[in-house]
Amino acid sequence: MASIVFIIIAINIIYVSLFTLRVILVIKGYRMVASLLSMGEVFVYLMGLTIVLDNLDKPINLVAYCVGWGMGVFLGSKIEARLALGYIVFDVVVDFVEIELPMKIREKGFGVTSWVADGKDGKRLVMKVLAKRSAEKRLRELVISLAPKAFIISYEPNQLNGGFLLKNLNGNRS
Repeated sequence: MASIVFIIIAINIIYVSLFTLRVILVIKGYRMVASLLSMGEVFVYLMGLTIVLDNLDKPINLVAYCVGWGMGVFLGSKIEARLALGYIVFDVVVDFVEIELPMKIREKGFGVTSWVADGKDGKRLVMKVLAKRSAEKRLRELVISLAPKAFIISYEPNQLNGGFLLKNLNGNRS
């Protein structure tokens, strides 16, 4: 009995992790990879569902199904964070105008567009910085090391066109 419980948990961890990754891949535009992944996902799902339905007389199996589901969501989100697919954009506002600041960020390989803006207390340097999501932490640490009081907003763009960082991408994702 205990082995069926662990099998149900393991199958659901695998299934829901695959499900989570598939949804994220679809959202990020990797439709072909997501389609291939979904074949494995549905196979694992049907295996797990068959085991649970064949053993409905034991409530512990339903509990195992639920536990495996929750663990799968957690694991899937951890895997996605590790993969860090896509890009991140930082909107950075610093309370001083130093023309060298964007150049220092560019020297580290990040795309920067900058301009001077008017803030409540005077001139501000505003930068829009594009980076791969896998470099998000490094970029945040760099900006904070150069401008500790910087105001930073980050977000993931869902459409990108042009720019020097994007010219080396291998066509469209399908």
